[in-house]
Amino acid sequence: MHILATEGLTKRFPTVTAVDQLTLTVGPGVTGLVGANGAGKSTLIKILLGLLPPTGGTARVLDLDVTAQGSEIRRLVGYMPEHECLPPDVSATELVVHLARMSGLPRAAARERAADVLRHVGLAEERYRAVGGYSTGMKQRVKLAQALVHDPKLIFLDEPTNGLDPRGRDEMLTLIRRIGTEFGISVLVTSHLLGELERICDHVIVIDGGRLLRSSAIGDFTQVTQTVTVEVDEGLDELAARLSGGGQTVSRQGRLLVVKVAGPETYDVIRDATAELDLCLIRLEQGRHRIEDVFREEAAGV
Repeated sequence: MHILATEGLTKRFPTVTAVDQLTLTVGPGVTGLVGANGAGKSTLIKILLGLLPPTGGTARVLDLDVTAQGSEIRRLVGYMPEHECLPPDVSATELVVHLARMSGLPRAAARERAADVLRHVGLAEERYRAVGGYSTGMKQRVKLAQALVHDPKLIFLDEPTNGLDPRGRDEMLTLIRRIGTEFGISVLVTSHLLGELERICDHVIVIDGGRLLRSSAIGDFTQVTQTVTVEVDEGLDELAARLSGGGQTVSRQGRLLVVKVAGPETYDVIRDATAELDLCLIRLEQGRHRIEDVFREEAAGV
């Protein structure tokens, strides 16, 4: 089953092509849409919501056509926009109840559902305060709550961690993962921060300049490589020299060494060199591919 599918989807503006012949399918779960700012992520979401007509190609969301059935799609889909959009002079409860009513919920059900989702996103105590007095993190939670209030089958989250500090990002990512796993709501989440998507997604779509670079399960991005990462508290240069002198292929990445694994003996050589130099070994970790490798390969023409 596909929650959305596109075929040759294109959106041209007078000076730029934002989405370029995009063909992809997305299944249930948490899917990441990753690309640099200006890659076409927000434009794609607006097309999928039926808010922006495509120039060419087709797209379907929950088996509904985006050009002919936009209003039906929006009844079934929640949307958390990237930009600041909350009215400052109403409370979170008032806003979320209002949007629940607009989605068709009766008054009593809207108030009950609003209270539930605001508690879920961590705004139980502050939900009666005016939104204008909220921190950035609290405003992001209100935006998430309104996307969930009508019990959608799918939610689009556009850069949900924008403006958040590290703790706020971590809490938001945990919420998103819970939505996809515990509540059974499919999620399409956009981000230009690649590490975030590796933490929470089942599948990742990589686009650049509106073009599809890759669409794969997260495990395909993070498969094991033939390298091992080494971290010591001090003496990194001495360790690199000792390993290189012993025939190992070593490269330095900041405070880490990346050693090519020639065989099981590589691990013994690293252990012995660390012990002989009397260094404190902090980390010895099997290397894995990362999402950013896709962009490096594209830039290198691989």
